[in-house]
Amino acid sequence: MTRNIPRSFLAVLAGIVFGVGITLATDFVLHRSGIFPPIGQSMSNSLFLLATAYRTIYGILAAWLIAWLAPNRPMFHVMIAGVLGLLVALLGTIVTWNNGRAFGPHWYPIALVVLALPQSWFGAKLHEWLTASHTLAQS
Repeated sequence: MTRNIPRSFLAVLAGIVFGVGITLATDFVLHRSGIFPPIGQSMSNSLFLLATAYRTIYGILAAWLIAWLAPNRPMFHVMIAGVLGLLVALLGTIVTWNNGRAFGPHWYPIALVVLALPQSWFGAKLHEWLTASHTLAQS
């Protein structure tokens, strides 16, 4: 069991790094392409909805990656990352709450908090479903 602690830690870390990395890369591309305005300028609700959508998809993919890399108990590993994501999103909500339009409408950080655990759960379930269907296909 103790031999799996480094693998468990690395699985969670890899998923978090993937999720944050792909999100930052997408943000960068959208800002550079002019779809998003320059950093520090306010965005429309529809652009924040777009950001929420791809962050949710990336969160699901990151959770799937954690479940796939986990040495055992994939849902447990994914939910650890989900709780960490929830705490970071909650901290971001508190810190930016009244700091102006550049941080977006209040619904946006609330959505990130609310979606943190469901997207993690869904990513782990996606891993379970794909693993089960792969196992069925092999038998």
